[in-house]
Amino acid sequence: MSAPEIRIDQLTGLRTILAPGRADRPHGFEPARSEDAKGAEGCPFCEGAEAKTPPEVYATRPDGGEPDTPGWTSRVVPNLYPALGDTPGVDDANEGAAPGTSRGGSAANTAETTAPGARGGDAGAFASAGDPLLESRRAGEPDLFAARPAAGAHEVIVNAPEHVAAMAELSEERFAGAIASWRERMRAHSEAAYVQVMVNEGAGAGASLPHTHAQLYALPFVPPALARERERAGAYAERTAGGGLLADVLVEEVRRRERLVAIDEEAALICPWASRSPYELRVVPRAAEARFERSEAGAAMLRAAMRLLAERFDGPPELNLWVVTAPRGADTFHWHVDIAPRLTVKAGFELGAGVDIDVYPPERAAADLRECLA
Repeated sequence: MSAPEIRIDQLTGLRTILAPGRADRPHGFEPARSEDAKGAEGCPFCEGAEAKTPPEVYATRPDGGEPDTPGWTSRVVPNLYPALGDTPGVDDANEGAAPGTSRGGSAANTAETTAPGARGGDAGAFASAGDPLLESRRAGEPDLFAARPAAGAHEVIVNAPEHVAAMAELSEERFAGAIASWRERMRAHSEAAYVQVMVNEGAGAGASLPHTHAQLYALPFVPPALARERERAGAYAERTAGGGLLADVLVEEVRRRERLVAIDEEAALICPWASRSPYELRVVPRAAEARFERSEAGAAMLRAAMRLLAERFDGPPELNLWVVTAPRGADTFHWHVDIAPRLTVKAGFELGAGVDIDVYPPERAAADLRECLA
């Protein structure tokens, strides 16, 4: 591929411009790595430093033990600087219902609807409860600056007691244990409209501490990107008499093998057709399951993905990882995990137009990573 090309992501409908010629610019893309000047000294996520964090809400201790003491393999604490508060919200789908809360559970029990034609059809298909445009037909002076409490939960999931900066450096056992803890905490927040688990590795990717950890957000709304994917999956199922959108994409990716990196009994690893950045990866379970938290598949392939990136770039690159799972109440869905190494920077066009430019075609990236398997 040499000429620029526009591709549409099957899951979201969003466009990406593939412009391989721009990779020839000086410093077209380079892996960034953050130095940990302090090492383990003073790290609040290391075993033995439990007093430096808020009281834990969950931990795995194979040999037992008291909370907030050593002996854990993964540990979960409230974020010290939360983006969400514990103020109870009002369920948009059932106003007046009391939200369910419990220790270690979610304070968010709200769900923003995005159904076209429901109350806010004139405001657009993706208008949601709380949007001032929904009030424009019912009141002469809608409040265009409406706000509501950011109710929910924001947790830190420490992936391992050892001081390592990247998940690629974890043993197979530690890695599998970390993924199991992600799933356990997602299940604990099942009343939230959407539960987002993500990983930032490296200061340039948003990590404030160099000890490997994930973050969980129990949201009182369904993010627009997830709403788009949910609606497209449902529409595809209707048009194909029950077909699965991502399942059919995966079948075709395996057949073509142009963007397939690896496959095992549980999951496949691909570079998505409309990748938004170089070496973007997607772990897709072979069995079409709606919710990551209810599945047991994919941990081995996810670890393989992280290790392949580390092999390709002579060390773990800075990256972002996020779990895409079904929102509350959605059953027509297929979970996946996306990984985006921080190799380029979004500039004015990407931010202004909302269209990403990828300078390294996914077919080329997949071929490079397959070579690392040898």
